[in-house]
Formats: sequence, structure tokens, C-alpha cells
Amino acid sequence: MYVGLSDADLAPRIAEGDREAEAEMCRRMGPRIRLYGLRHLRSPSAADDLVQQVLLKVLEALRAACVREPEKIAHFVLGTCRMTVLDLRRSSQRQAELLTMFGGDLVPDPPPMPRLDDRQLAGCVQALKERERSVVVMTFYDEQTAAETAGALGISEANVRVIRHRAIQQLRACMGATL
Repeated sequence: MYVGLSDADLAPRIAEGDREAEAEMCRRMGPRIRLYGLRHLRSPSAADDLVQQVLLKVLEALRAACVREPEKIAHFVLGTCRMTVLDLRRSSQRQAELLTMFGGDLVPDPPPMPRLDDRQLAGCVQALKERERSVVVMTFYDEQTAAETAGALGISEANVRVIRHRAIQQLRACMGATL
């Protein structure tokens, strides 16, 4: 319906409240704003956020008929992109400065980890049945996933998770943990 109309022709229709004209403006300007965001913010999610922010600002300006030269709407959109990116950069820079100044006060130091008795732990692991010990070693020492462990042992992934869960309970009990 609006294919033959220019961006300048859409502006007065948007000011009159034509939702289809707004949708057409978004279809035309959205990809341009996203490309600008990808180039200057270097993040797809940040570019998507930029598209939303800029389109909201542009549509609000068009609805209020605040755009002085509707024939230069693309320039208005580019300027809005530029200003929004500058605001985002200033904001993130301020956040980083505040975090370095006050960040230490916001996050308390974590409590110290209790020291494990290595010999006791080794004895507890040795006390496990062979299959349980294999699952624990492959999971925590070899850092294998449940699927990899299941493939190596010839059992199902669900069985690996059950065996691992029960083995961890036994290790906690053996170590005297109260969790």
C-alpha cells in the first residue's frame, strides 16, 4: 500500500495516527539502524536494542510532528542512532567508573572455602563402587559430559546422572559434610 510513497510522504500520515504508515517506516528503517548498531556496538543483541530505542524515538518525533524536514527522515534517523550510541557509551563508561570506585563496597568478600583433607577424600573415592568411581572421575577429573561418560561406559545419560548424584551423596557423607 505504501510501496510507492517516499519516507517524506509517510511522515504526515504517521502524525495523523496511521499505524500502517508507522509499520512501513519501521520496515524501511529497521535494517539500516541494525547495520549501524552492528558496526558501532559490535554486538547483535546491542544492535537489536538500538533498533528498538531509535525507532521509538523516531516514531514519537513523527507522531508529534517534530521532524522539521520530513524529506530528510533518513538523516534524522542516522542522527538519532548516533546520539543514542553516544548515550549508551557514556552510560557504560559511567557505570564502569562507578564500579571501580564503589564496586568493592557492593560485593562482600566470599567466605573462605574450607580446606579439604586430600587423603580422606581419596579414601572416600576409593570406597565407592567401581562404576560410581568411574563416573565421578570421568565427570570431575576428565571433565566429560554425561553423554560422553555414558558412551564410554555403555550406559544411558540418565543412568550416569543418577549414579553421579548418589556417588556425590556418598562422598559428602564420607567427608562428614552437613549439606
